[in-house]
Amino acid sequence: MRVAISGASGFVGRHICSLLESLDSYQVVPLDIINGIDLENRADCDEIEEFDVFVHLANLSFVPASYENPELFYRTNYLTTLNALELCKKYKAKFVYVSSYVYGPPQYLPVDESHPVNSFNPYAQTKVICESLCEGYHRDFKIPVIVLRPFNIYGAGQSGNLLIPEIIQQLKEGKTTVQLKDASPKRDYINVLDIALSLKACIDTGNTEHRTYNLCSGKSYSVLELTEIVNSLLKTKVMFEFSKTDRPNEVNDARGCNMKIFNELGWKPNMDLLDGMKDIIEYENL
Repeated sequence: MRVAISGASGFVGRHICSLLESLDSYQVVPLDIINGIDLENRADCDEIEEFDVFVHLANLSFVPASYENPELFYRTNYLTTLNALELCKKYKAKFVYVSSYVYGPPQYLPVDESHPVNSFNPYAQTKVICESLCEGYHRDFKIPVIVLRPFNIYGAGQSGNLLIPEIIQQLKEGKTTVQLKDASPKRDYINVLDIALSLKACIDTGNTEHRTYNLCSGKSYSVLELTEIVNSLLKTKVMFEFSKTDRPNEVNDARGCNMKIFNELGWKPNMDLLDGMKDIIEYENL
């Protein structure tokens, strides 16, 4: 099976490529702008050879940056998704779209796929637009589409301005007092290794319909609880200091339900947050 993966050199992309390349039944087609494939450019897309499944990971994703440059986010996320869907139409291939948490402040917990969608920031709005695009291409061109809504992805080797990489970076800098924002928001964390396994389950399924699945653990942890887990694993304990968040439209709790994907594809997370953070601490030798 030929599997095209956009954003192949990214955090999630590296893991799914590694997983599939370790197995004999897949041929990975890595697509990434650093390798000269810009999915915004139709001429680049025309160079992509036939495949059976397209896993679309190549989107801009840092929420604060989506406020600073919304036009870039809308253009990049929409055009890359549109061009990927056009390729799937051309090759009669399955499309797996990795969306995001698009529910906003929850109306109920745990959040399942029936929860109303709420575009609560520019980045989430781009994802909702792209999800609608996926639905349209399935309806009009019968492309098998799976939309995945991961909650908070984390894992060893992650970088960027996210909470866990921010903590790790300050620890690597030798800080004995780690400065963070609000201690109270709760998030549902899902390890990147489990994300890779969920993508494999989507690639393998013979379902030809349009499906949407949450990727989450079913448990949420506050920032304070996360820091307590981190301190329990460190060789030398540190202090954590908190200040109020300056993020607009903050979500206080985001605990998801993963029963739909478990019932339909048999996927559930294998790694809990304690083991996942232990992996990161060992990886960084902290």
